[in-house]
Amino acid sequence: MNFSYSQKVDIVFGRDQLEQLGQICKEKNLKNGLLVCDALFVQNGMAERVMAHSKGALANIFSGLSPNPDVEEVDSCVQKVQNMRAEFILALGGGSAMDCAKAAAVIAKTDNPTRYFHSECGAVQTPGLPVIAVPTTAGTGSEVTNVAVLSDRAKGIKGPMASDLMYVRLALIDPVLTLSVPPAVTASTGLDVLSHALEGYWSKNHQPICDALAIYAAKLVFDNLYATYEDGANLDAREQMCIASLIAGLSFNHPKTAASHACSFPLTNLYHMPHGEACAFTLDKLIAINCETNAERINTLARMVGFTDADQMAARTLELKQKMGMKCSLAQAGIRTEDLEELSKQCQHPNMRNNPTEMSMERTIALFRSLEY
Repeated sequence: MNFSYSQKVDIVFGRDQLEQLGQICKEKNLKNGLLVCDALFVQNGMAERVMAHSKGALANIFSGLSPNPDVEEVDSCVQKVQNMRAEFILALGGGSAMDCAKAAAVIAKTDNPTRYFHSECGAVQTPGLPVIAVPTTAGTGSEVTNVAVLSDRAKGIKGPMASDLMYVRLALIDPVLTLSVPPAVTASTGLDVLSHALEGYWSKNHQPICDALAIYAAKLVFDNLYATYEDGANLDAREQMCIASLIAGLSFNHPKTAASHACSFPLTNLYHMPHGEACAFTLDKLIAINCETNAERINTLARMVGFTDADQMAARTLELKQKMGMKCSLAQAGIRTEDLEELSKQCQHPNMRNNPTEMSMERTIALFRSLEY
């Protein structure tokens, strides 16, 4: 077996580490920065708090982004970066803020719009501005990956933009910031973590280091996710989920995700399902499907995270979805059987090729039909 592994992001983890932001910026000589965050953080005072902790290193705020940020929103962020001649970007929030910031950081150094690098598949060739990622959810792992998932709503597309030039400079993970996350978002983002871990493990590109990370992260999710959903003030469980999110991000960054994520893109784009919920929509069924070609490997994973076999792991995944109010059937998601062919066609994303069991159009349609209950 041949494999390689690299980790390009500096990581600072711990409760109340946000308070060290000013010192971190000083040590890294970062100044005249742009804070990229959701408008909610401007309204609730979190953005002002982060600006204060930066001790003057952050000079302005961009909050014009939506969930699953659009390429035109990234263009607006790029314009603000260029107009203020920002020297670095700090992303505060979930995957949307981090994806917008990571994309804007490299695009601001070019003369091209975001669409050129996203749906038109132009290659990122210029190093971007330094980015500090401060996640406020335990979910995407975007703080340690080289991917930004963006939407191009004008073209009806949602998908990744990736480059080794898109890693952030520093990931600052403070579990205290996740205490205010509401239960539905806790559930969705936590299931995204589980999807990252499982897909990183069974991806065709899997390798031993990422396998070990995936197993560790998956066990943390199964042990802690429901506790954070049931009691959002449980900081110990929140901290464990933040660790799971970080490690799951490392676990799939090299192998990349597979069928669950490939299916999630049109589920979000067409049916407006939150990303993590969309990933989990097919996840328990894919555990069984992937056992058809990788039973020994996936049963080994199941045992290492605390189950007797893969069937029990799939059953627990479905149980978590149900107990946390996630959509589990076509009817709940508003998907008509007559739309399955078009939905399955849009699922044939390159990530699908990473899946260990081949997922043809016909097999993808059958996957969705199994969710008619």
